[in-house]
Amino acid sequence: MKLFLRKIYLSFDAEVKKIRLKKQIKKGNTKITIGASDIYESGWNPTELSFLNLTKEEDFKALFSLNSIEAIIAEHVWEHLTPEDGKKALANCFKYMKPGAYLRIAVPDGYHESEEYINSVKPGGHGNGSDDHKILYTYQSMAKAMEEVGFKVNLLEYFNEKKEFVMNPWDKKQGNIRRSRYNDPRNTADKIVYTSLIVDAVKP
Repeated sequence: MKLFLRKIYLSFDAEVKKIRLKKQIKKGNTKITIGASDIYESGWNPTELSFLNLTKEEDFKALFSLNSIEAIIAEHVWEHLTPEDGKKALANCFKYMKPGAYLRIAVPDGYHESEEYINSVKPGGHGNGSDDHKILYTYQSMAKAMEEVGFKVNLLEYFNEKKEFVMNPWDKKQGNIRRSRYNDPRNTADKIVYTSLIVDAVKP
């Protein structure tokens, strides 16, 4: 009975979010957060898989006009897609984004310096949710996938192949990422415990 009621609640909650998103789109606010559940920044519109599946163009078409989305945040979403579906999702985003708009993606970092981190986040790893991870991206593989569908790439935070951490300035007002160098409470001034590969894909 509890499970049944839970399903009804989730379905109702998703429908409320869909209606709210449509209202915001009519007002011209097309900044969206993918798979946000109840964690999203003010001014951004949360979405759920039930009405915006990144791999289904018909979901985009039902909500947006071509070249209309101004910004997208996806924190720890793309690793749950196969490489093929990940590329399909990138292509759908590209098609419905405005020229000059950006897609900010954060995923587990395949070049992270910590072996414990890698064993936690890799597909089939021991970390929370890793049983559903399909791929472990590096900055190179993520950039390649983005560029192949037409995006220009701005690398924000990542480890390189030498296990060196690289960070370029980014504004959290343009899309906050919680699992990042200075936002994740597991990190200290002297020690990096958990970061993400964070990339902006910009539509020319």
